[in-house]
Amino acid sequence: MEIQENFVNKVAQSGLVTLDPAAFYPQGERVIYDIKDNLFMELMLREKDFREFVKAHDWQQYKGKYVAVTCSADAIVPTWAYMLLANRMAPYALEVVFGDLDVLETVLFEKNLAKIDVEQYRDQRIVIKGCGDIAVPVSAYVELTKKLTPVVKSLMFGEPCSTVPIYKKKEQV
Repeated sequence: MEIQENFVNKVAQSGLVTLDPAAFYPQGERVIYDIKDNLFMELMLREKDFREFVKAHDWQQYKGKYVAVTCSADAIVPTWAYMLLANRMAPYALEVVFGDLDVLETVLFEKNLAKIDVEQYRDQRIVIKGCGDIAVPVSAYVELTKKLTPVVKSLMFGEPCSTVPIYKKKEQV
């Protein structure tokens, strides 16, 4: 006796569109520039010494990289010092931000998410993928939600086989 089983892929038939936030992850090396290395005794910035460093430093080493500029020491650093670093790095780096690597990731995702044409998702049932190999900042999920909610039919989080509802458009009477 032969048993024939027909499997139906209900996920494929559901009409759900999966959107992976990791697709908006820009490839490239991330580096931190810690200004504490320019501080006198890790306490204060000496303007003359700092300006000499800025003139002599090889800024090309940041070419093609994403740079987070920060200060890990408990010191007061004048704003102009960060501005000077950004001025010298910007011609080489792909991006320069003030903050740590988490801030850098947030900025990079936000810039890429700003380019999304949300009209392609109009009246679609969207699942924003929740896990993957690339760490996606929570801010990216928030930004996607803000952008997609006005145009989609429904918005869910997770995987097509196991979703958490986030938004459902009310039916017009």
